[in-house]
Amino acid sequence: MTFDQQWIEYDFNPFILFNSGGKIVSLNTEAQYLLGAIEASAIYKIATTYASSSFGFKTTFLELEFGRFKFFGITVGYEDEEQIGIRLYQLPSFQFTAQKPNGQLINVYTLIDLCISSNSIGSQTKYTKELDPTIPEIRLQTEMFIKLLNKIYVSMSGNEKILTRLFFRVGEHIKFEGEKYSLFSIEISAESIIRKYLPEITHLAEENNLFIDQKENKITINVPMIVK
Repeated sequence: MTFDQQWIEYDFNPFILFNSGGKIVSLNTEAQYLLGAIEASAIYKIATTYASSSFGFKTTFLELEFGRFKFFGITVGYEDEEQIGIRLYQLPSFQFTAQKPNGQLINVYTLIDLCISSNSIGSQTKYTKELDPTIPEIRLQTEMFIKLLNKIYVSMSGNEKILTRLFFRVGEHIKFEGEKYSLFSIEISAESIIRKYLPEITHLAEENNLFIDQKENKITINVPMIVK
């Protein structure tokens, strides 16, 4: 691998080279992670949509979001009809500089049940769960993680129903200290969220060295599978 190829390989920004049929010719490490969150065909469609009308390179600033990946622009380039490349410029985010989560090995199901139990006292809200039963014990700071979960449930208090889902993020990983870890998510959703709690939820996630996705009616905690 040449020096310039190594720059592409270890770039924080995903790079993918397609052939004319939309098949991947080459890609860097970060692009491999990205393709765990979105199909290659969708990236190819973006590349062809924003390509220059004639041979050459074109940079476009736009917001794209695929799971935990957020981008503020792309560069698309092609010199003939055979290949087209795209580089996606990733927004610097919390997980880029995050430290590896530490703490004791804990059973995440127990923590979820504990928080639901404490928040359901005196409440008319119906709490439901859809939990993948195969998540092993993982390393977290128990008290801080409970604070994060409780604050999310408080932000959804007053709703008729609150749904908690726990699931693997298939194909998605995160790196700490050169090691790659699989991810799973705890997704908590309701009809509405009390928005004033969101800054505190974000702060608590950062204190846990975790990253979250906030949508209109759900909050997702993405957790690395650190099992030793």
